[in-house]
Amino acid sequence: MELFNVYSLYPIEPVRGKGCFVYDEQGTEYLDLYGGHAVISIGHAQPDYVKAVSEQVGRLGFYSNSVQNSLQVELAHRLGRVSGYDDYRLFLCNSGAEANENALKLASFHTGRSKVLAIERAFHGRTSGAVAVTDNPAISSPFNRTPNVEFTPLNDLETARAKLSTREFAAVIVEGIQGVSGIHCPTDDFLRELRKAASETGTQLILDEIQSGYGRTGRFFAHQQAGIRPDLITTAKGMANGFPIGGVLIAPHFEARPGMLGTTFGGNHLACAAAIAVLKVIERDGLVENAARVGQYLLDELHAMKELKEVRGRGLMIGIEIDGSGSELRKRLLFEKHIFTGGAGASVVRLLPALCLTRELADRFLEAFREMVQNR
Repeated sequence: MELFNVYSLYPIEPVRGKGCFVYDEQGTEYLDLYGGHAVISIGHAQPDYVKAVSEQVGRLGFYSNSVQNSLQVELAHRLGRVSGYDDYRLFLCNSGAEANENALKLASFHTGRSKVLAIERAFHGRTSGAVAVTDNPAISSPFNRTPNVEFTPLNDLETARAKLSTREFAAVIVEGIQGVSGIHCPTDDFLRELRKAASETGTQLILDEIQSGYGRTGRFFAHQQAGIRPDLITTAKGMANGFPIGGVLIAPHFEARPGMLGTTFGGNHLACAAAIAVLKVIERDGLVENAARVGQYLLDELHAMKELKEVRGRGLMIGIEIDGSGSELRKRLLFEKHIFTGGAGASVVRLLPALCLTRELADRFLEAFREMVQNR
């Protein structure tokens, strides 16, 4: 049997990592400014994380959700306190797509409505409901397409308000920052007015913080910059530093009933141990504040480069739009300078490093990047 070939792969295999670096079999060091799609939040092989997961697997790796699991309770309490949502409740699953599926389902259960309003160029996942609210026909099969989803432009409040005024929509779903589309930010005013319009029409506001959450933007969740409180918040990528996990933070007005939601692997012992370790390190080492500080330094330096078309983002979630091929520039950074970055569309270089990135490592990237863009 061979693999089902759906990925475009670089001819590099990282076999170990430490902090903001990964290494191949030959020992070549690469500065990782992408973190495996924003997943590595506290650094590769972070010692406290390794210890927590290792000790947990030595005790009990898994049992189902048919028994009590105090690690789930500890994770919920800690996440509520650190994020500022201690009055919400937590449902644990395995991925961001699953988190969005369950948030959409909860909104529909709660309102009795079937339609969802999503944002143009959004990405919410590849499972059935998540891909239906994703604005990319190339990854949506005929089975996934439904008249129950409509799209509105990002930051177009009047169009969104007009659609919601029909009171047909169970939910409106928006990313804290659009990642896959190339780091496009909703304005604070748009989020505030969308919150207001949703409340006025009985629509549930879902904030997809799967990529933009967990301290990445210099706030625990990106939407907190606007001072709003959504009805449902989804999270996943940075939550357990590489261990599969996802979650939905659920406002107090939702009523839980047995069997309403469910999962076999969600909230398992290993995932919870990993996620608890991540929160402890984020809090102890001030990584949210570090993301704000180092991210702003990167943004300021990039904005000063006149060769760039546009620089977007907050904290350590940065999109750099260039004139020309972003893919070719990323390849040169990888193979000539040994720096991993990400892409989005034809002309965007995306930075999603671990939140422990230092200013010295930021300077290492900036020096290489300046050389690349000035000598294209």
